[in-house]
Amino acid sequence: MALADRTAGRESSSLDVRRAWRQADYWATLYLRTWKSSVVSSFITPLLYIVAMGVLLGGFIKGDPSKLEGATSYLAFVTPGLLAAQGMNTVVGEVTYPVMGMIKWQRIYFGMIATPLTVSEVVLAHLGFVVFRVATVSAVFLAVMAPFGVFESFTGVILAFLVQLLAAVAFAAPVYALTTRLKDESGFSLIFRLGLIPMFLFSGGFFPVSNLDTWMEWLAKATPLWHVVDLTRMLVLGTVDGSTALIHVVYLVALAAVGWVLAVRGLERRLIS
Repeated sequence: MALADRTAGRESSSLDVRRAWRQADYWATLYLRTWKSSVVSSFITPLLYIVAMGVLLGGFIKGDPSKLEGATSYLAFVTPGLLAAQGMNTVVGEVTYPVMGMIKWQRIYFGMIATPLTVSEVVLAHLGFVVFRVATVSAVFLAVMAPFGVFESFTGVILAFLVQLLAAVAFAAPVYALTTRLKDESGFSLIFRLGLIPMFLFSGGFFPVSNLDTWMEWLAKATPLWHVVDLTRMLVLGTVDGSTALIHVVYLVALAAVGWVLAVRGLERRLIS
């Protein structure tokens, strides 16, 4: 019997959180078998960035709060940017090749929707795993940086951690949607070269975007990473501007919502249509 026939009469967009949660054992088993391969990229690499950029290079940069968006040192300035960028890198790593593999190579998604699970529930479970990955990476990052005295507000740090979880969905859903629409993995090089790397370098993580030309500054501010970096920095430095923070949150929520719709439709098209 064709897969489309087996799923007939069942709305692929229907969503039962309890059924999505039942997939937790699959994702837990997967993570327990593969977590060692992510230790370097998830934990060691960002710490090396902190030491190289924040401590060593930062020692040659004057900590002028008027030029570093309120930060009293370059280390305090760069830390929120690296936290946000690490979350983005983790997300992209989880929703490019793994998603392609579950559609094209291992075809695990086909087995999932052959059960009572719907496409929406499959997507929700996968995005939930991505949020878990970002949560672990961000928690370790914040815990390691706390003794350096770069955080001005404990409440701000907690809120910054929650921002990383929102950002995880805001990054994951659109990239997930794009992955479902790619026929093969060759398109990932464009995501990395034209999306990931430029945002990593020019979204305010390493220097204020006001240092760029006007058109480049506005382009940088249109990227999701800039919104995450700026909001994270405001929170951990205790320099929150309410209206600006609200704009950041609305932007990320809207991006996540649009990405969710496109992700479900894209996966449905690949698996059922």
